[in-house]
Amino acid sequence: MLLAIEQGNTNTLFAVHDGETWIAQWRAATDPSRTADEYAVWLSQLLNMAGLQFGVLDAAIISSVVPQSIFNLRNLARRYLHVEPLVIGENADLGIEVRIHKPSEAGADRLVNAIGAHIVYSGDLIVIDSGTATTLDVVAADGGLEGCAIAPGINLSMEALHTAAAKLPRIAIQRPGHVIGKDTVESMQAGVFWGYIALIEGLVARIKAEWGKPMTVIGTGGVASLFHGATLAIDHFDPDLTIRGLLEIHRRNTAAGT
Repeated sequence: MLLAIEQGNTNTLFAVHDGETWIAQWRAATDPSRTADEYAVWLSQLLNMAGLQFGVLDAAIISSVVPQSIFNLRNLARRYLHVEPLVIGENADLGIEVRIHKPSEAGADRLVNAIGAHIVYSGDLIVIDSGTATTLDVVAADGGLEGCAIAPGINLSMEALHTAAAKLPRIAIQRPGHVIGKDTVESMQAGVFWGYIALIEGLVARIKAEWGKPMTVIGTGGVASLFHGATLAIDHFDPDLTIRGLLEIHRRNTAAGT
């Protein structure tokens, strides 16, 4: 069985694949100081609750945008699964071209998303990942990563409003019924939510115009569900994009014998 670890700046996903389907998934807050042993204690309890144990896991793949965490995640696989993990950006062969000026600067999450999208959707793509940052990646019809637009994530923007403005409270993100708010909370929710919809719609329109060919737009990421039904700019919402990409990378590397 495969243990796939997808680590963002805010949350870390641990998922188990039995060769046919994903049988378990868990999330933890991302903490760069968490050691391999601490991960193991937490994960072993969740595995037991699912009727599993470390002994059934015989492969691991790691995607992380937090470099200081990779050491401990790799040690988790080595020490408790007794396997050498595939690590995106290090020893994993992706099988795609990264057509940006400095390929090493492409985040692991962006690379994995490109693969996860390409194996399901045909043609040229825009992959919108809404998390701590909002990224809009252009994936060519052959699977190559062409470039990206990056903006602050919606939660980050809301937190910045609260931090920088003394009278603005910390509030939860939700879709308001109106653009014109009648009180402070409603006005903040309207400005940030509909402002992000406008950001997405505007960037998608400009990317399509610059690309000059038809493109399919896929939304994914921790807060992408907030935008479901709020804009016609996103053609598909796909919450499993990243772990699908991790599974495909593992299969490619296993088939290649690496």
